[in-house]
Amino acid sequence: MRKSPEISSSSSRGESDEGTAAVGSLYDTTPSKWPNFAKAAWDSFKENPAYHITEKGQVGANGQVYDVEGAAEATATSPLARKLKGRHLQMIAIGGSIGTGLFVGSGKALQQGGPASLLIAFSLVGGMLFCTVQALGEMAVILPVAGSFSAYSTRFLDPAWGFAMGWNYAMQWLIVLPLEIVAAAITIKYWNSPVSSAAWVAIFLVMIIGINLVGVKGYGEAEFVFSIIKVIAVIGFIILGIILNVGGGQNGDYIGGRYWANPGAFNNGFQGLCSVFVIAAFAFAGTELVGLAAAETANPRKSLPTAVKQVFWRICLFYIVSLTLVGLLVPYSDPRLIGQSTSDAKASPFVIAIRNAGITGLDSVMNVVIMVSVLSVGNSAVYGSSRTLAALAEQGQAPRWLGFIDRQGRPLKAIGIAAAFGFLAFLAASNKQDDAFVWMQALSGLSSIFTWGSICLAHIRFRKAWRTQGRSLDELAFRSQAGVIGSWIGFLFNVLVICAQFWIGFFPVQPQHGKPIKGTSALVRNFFQAYLAVPVVLLCYIGYKVVYRTPFMRCQSMDLKTGVRELNLPQLLLDESIERASWPKWKKAYKFLC
Repeated sequence: MRKSPEISSSSSRGESDEGTAAVGSLYDTTPSKWPNFAKAAWDSFKENPAYHITEKGQVGANGQVYDVEGAAEATATSPLARKLKGRHLQMIAIGGSIGTGLFVGSGKALQQGGPASLLIAFSLVGGMLFCTVQALGEMAVILPVAGSFSAYSTRFLDPAWGFAMGWNYAMQWLIVLPLEIVAAAITIKYWNSPVSSAAWVAIFLVMIIGINLVGVKGYGEAEFVFSIIKVIAVIGFIILGIILNVGGGQNGDYIGGRYWANPGAFNNGFQGLCSVFVIAAFAFAGTELVGLAAAETANPRKSLPTAVKQVFWRICLFYIVSLTLVGLLVPYSDPRLIGQSTSDAKASPFVIAIRNAGITGLDSVMNVVIMVSVLSVGNSAVYGSSRTLAALAEQGQAPRWLGFIDRQGRPLKAIGIAAAFGFLAFLAASNKQDDAFVWMQALSGLSSIFTWGSICLAHIRFRKAWRTQGRSLDELAFRSQAGVIGSWIGFLFNVLVICAQFWIGFFPVQPQHGKPIKGTSALVRNFFQAYLAVPVVLLCYIGYKVVYRTPFMRCQSMDLKTGVRELNLPQLLLDESIERASWPKWKKAYKFLC
């Protein structure tokens, strides 16, 4: 049997930021003299002594071929570095997933469904995601294990489904990386740059890989800065949008709800509304990274609940309010909403609204924000894919070498795989780039929907197992505000979105400008571009299930102990209540909401 490093439990006063160093950080690489710096840096890339994985095909205690117990232990004792702080998690939660889906993709959604469909779809998906993140937060606070939601699927649903979800999520981010790097290069073209796209691709790729090689703290600091820029930009646009709508523009015209009346609130009817759901899901993709980062957080009990609560305000403020203004300022019939790609800044309704107002220079500022957003998503792509691949390897669901973690807690070989996929961005210089990227997007198109649905279902099963094994909800350090009912709503809504996408795949919304989608060949191609992820996920699940004979996890046999962050909860709650009693009223209100 492998020997796992011991995890020290927290003191009676809970966990402190200082006392939660990386598990397995057994070597101090801080040099005492400058001549030793190079050696210390070199040694930091060596294998972490706590590195271990679950053997493939190992028989577990339940007699099955797949070792569920060993997989749970491996993710619980992963030597990833716990260096993320509360401010990192909060900014990842608030602005981490604000990217081209909001700034550019909302233009396609507006064109296909109209302003009312845009608002309805984003509100419904946002509500579903609030329930999902609450469920994820509850599990991640008490079980901050490597792999997060894919590990929860393995532990609470079925190891075969955990395998399918892990690879589904990893492939999503591996594919997103080259797409976002190309998007950043396209964004530069807004200023008619004479520099080759390939040169910009190389610059952006080196920048993103370099940030992730610094370690999880480098990722956290980069996302902190990127998110601040995006949040300031969205708040600035909201203020500007209100001023423009009430007649504060250069021409002084009051716009009000003019474009809701003409050309109208809806476009393409119910079919248009359904087509917007998947665009909205793409825009919200990455919100779940907060749960993945829990395994590398110094104090998830303190940091994660705050970050999870702030997701609600991000949905309301940065998505619903800003998109309401977009629908008021830009008509869905505007031909500029049809861009050359999903990252064409000229097709951004935010940029179009500014240009319609006749404000010079501000459109370039928004374009800079779009470029920062693209780089932020690329940064998250390397983080999300590398941590998921390493967790899969630790559970014996991926090649062993992918689980390599060095003494600084970096999954170096998994980061290398992400970097290798990043080189696909050089296809931007090829005449086959459109076909290549369309099919790459097809593989990851519904990945987020599968991930969110699995999180909700895992939470439902987790709660049932918790009750079946005689545990009290008072033992949970954080409880989902939406509860099990919210998880059921989230799960069923994700199923409905997949069904809606099936319909849209067979009966696509015809473009108002450009070549219509007609003929058997074009319709089949459109269907698989919209729905390819579904057969791929099912093939992974069924294949793994047959080969490894994995069990459906029963409530009475689920492991609810391995990886639990030990807390003296009564003492911790007492300390927190004493601290809250000393707060002024404004702080009590703020902490309740945020």
